[in-house]
Amino acid sequence: MKIGILALQGAFAEHAKVLDQLGVESVELRNLDDFQQDQSDLSGLILPGGESTTMGKLLRDQNMLLPIREAILSGLPVFGTCAGLILLAKEITSQKESHLGTMDMVVERNAYGRQLGSFYTEAECKGVGKIPMTFIRGPIISSVGEDVEILATVDNQIVAAQEKNMLVTSFHPELTDDAHLHQYFIEMCKEKRQ
Repeated sequence: MKIGILALQGAFAEHAKVLDQLGVESVELRNLDDFQQDQSDLSGLILPGGESTTMGKLLRDQNMLLPIREAILSGLPVFGTCAGLILLAKEITSQKESHLGTMDMVVERNAYGRQLGSFYTEAECKGVGKIPMTFIRGPIISSVGEDVEILATVDNQIVAAQEKNMLVTSFHPELTDDAHLHQYFIEMCKEKRQ
């Protein structure tokens, strides 16, 4: 099994470290050639936290946006954390256009405020159990479509969800010592391969 990690900007190294600890091979995807070269071998894709506007621009500049979008729509499992969640959203409240726009949800960028508004908590996540959650200027999911399953909420805000092959979190599971969500994603990837 090989998981691709979008490595244009953001917390890609932290995701790679978690996958390595779980014994899963990962590959950093920095440009279209990387993606096309590894696409047929990928069991899944991680879109890390970072700065979503920058990542969206770089996806466009590297001509990666449409090929990644098509792969996701064709069933490639994807795990978007924080900025990755924003990249997947069909609608972003503060922007006219979305990026990949594959997941039926409306998101609000930086809903938890500035860097000083960052926080840590623990909450139940459906299918995973109680997990630590680190929020850094995280988005919230304002609403979801009928096919989106809400996996976790914090203070009545949706912070984790899944729609078919797409898993998203407002928080950064890669910044904790708990690998349960990554394991959950790996299981999604295994199911898809069968």
